[in-house]
Amino acid sequence: MLRFKILASVVPLAIAAVFARAEFLPGPRACIEVGGAAVQIASVPWQAQFHVSFTDDPSLATVRVQIADSAEAADFTVIDDIDDAEAGSCENNAVPQLVAISRNPSASDPVIYLSHSSPSDYRVFVQSKTFSARDAAALIVGARGGHRRLEAASLSDRFEKPVLVLR
Repeated sequence: MLRFKILASVVPLAIAAVFARAEFLPGPRACIEVGGAAVQIASVPWQAQFHVSFTDDPSLATVRVQIADSAEAADFTVIDDIDDAEAGSCENNAVPQLVAISRNPSASDPVIYLSHSSPSDYRVFVQSKTFSARDAAALIVGARGGHRRLEAASLSDRFEKPVLVLR
């Protein structure tokens, strides 16, 4: 009976620890540095400071992101063909800003229209087995705070073109 009581008290604590940590699979997550700040996709939505959502209707979008055909034509590039253990991790020691892709956005969250056609506020190029174009779009919009590039200074005017190379 004592074993059952111990088991009954330990199991809920273990489950709570897993959810509090919000890491089911340990290991580094993709992270970019833009303008001296680190931006990362959140493992769970409630940890994120910034939320974005996606739409299939361009009239509902607040930010348009084009999937570019080449790395040279993109504002943000993700390529996973390197064997460096540090690839895809931020060297900045600051806590990264977490971005979550939300299914139920609030009115103030940016809504991204992702397409292969112009016009667009940002262009992304993704060649990865683990990183999607949606992830890249969420990171670049999160790094800019949800603002359209055309309404503010251009991305290249503010900081270098971010390139994320994943392992």
